[in-house]
Amino acid sequence: MDFGLSADQVLFQTTLRRFLAEKCPTTRVRTIMETETAHDPDLWRDLAALGVTGLLVPVEYGGSGQELLDLALAAEELGYACTPGPFLGHALATVCVLEGASDAQKKDWLPAMASGEVVATVAWGEAGSQWNPEAWNTRFDGKGLTGEKLFVPYGNVADFLCVGAKDPAGEVRLYRVDRDAPGVTVRALSVVDMTRKVQHVRFENAPATLLDGAPEALSRAIDAGCILVAADAFGGSRRCLEMTVEYAKTREQFGQVIGAFQAVKHQLANMACELEPALSLWWYAAHAYDHIRDQAPRHAAMVKAHLTDLFDRVTRDATELHGGIGFTWEYDLHLWFRRAIFDRGFLGDAQYHRERAAQLAGW
Repeated sequence: MDFGLSADQVLFQTTLRRFLAEKCPTTRVRTIMETETAHDPDLWRDLAALGVTGLLVPVEYGGSGQELLDLALAAEELGYACTPGPFLGHALATVCVLEGASDAQKKDWLPAMASGEVVATVAWGEAGSQWNPEAWNTRFDGKGLTGEKLFVPYGNVADFLCVGAKDPAGEVRLYRVDRDAPGVTVRALSVVDMTRKVQHVRFENAPATLLDGAPEALSRAIDAGCILVAADAFGGSRRCLEMTVEYAKTREQFGQVIGAFQAVKHQLANMACELEPALSLWWYAAHAYDHIRDQAPRHAAMVKAHLTDLFDRVTRDATELHGGIGFTWEYDLHLWFRRAIFDRGFLGDAQYHRERAAQLAGW
């Protein structure tokens, strides 16, 4: 069976890579991340024009009707370029609506989401919950939604949030809450990754609309999120390896380039050997998400754990191989080092997802 990319997928990925290299080099990344919102509306509109925001959305709602693998390819390139912006939260909110909204809600909400005109995000994390929905305390009492959510991606920019909360019967469901609705308070959180801002959002009897489609929408969205974060981590790891190989070819010490030293060669070879098989791992997880649904949760948990651990190791090894310059603010490597920390923690750390994968496998 051929698990290679189609010609259309290769073309899309190549086009996006070239676009980001031209329109979002690290100089622009730094400019955007140092703003209050770390969001550039012009860049967001350009990504929407390329179809990134509407990849999963069916054609009848203004999207291109692609699969999660296509969206994950975009996530890989955004991770490679260390692109700032609300892509991740918006993509997960799109999955929430696709999987959990009624037909009428999809008709009302998806067209503007596909075009990028409306920015959405997800509000899932809570203090001490390890991202486990069963431990969430946010509740909808039939009249309003009350609770607190942490690490909400671009909660200050999004027009609405897909909030995970328990209904009056204690079942975990998804609710749409508009950011400017009464009872919603958004406060910035200080985090290491400056390319993706997150917020603390408090709800005090806030008006909320139940996504009244499939109740398993939240678990599907979490699986999608794990795969997208894994793809981002792979793209970032690939970029760090390329930067380090190039540096080893030009940095001289003891009369020769450092890449000539066996110890450096072995480090780079180890990084490459770890990275190469990881590609098929997240490709298959994305394939399973759409085609082998009963296997998707386990594979999503495995790729989240493995790829984010790998991203962490690659950025650390790359920094050490660069020596002192790798630790400086002026050198770009720390952008991915910081991004790796976000990827490792968002939606749960590696230990959480390894335990989850083991449980799903029946161990």
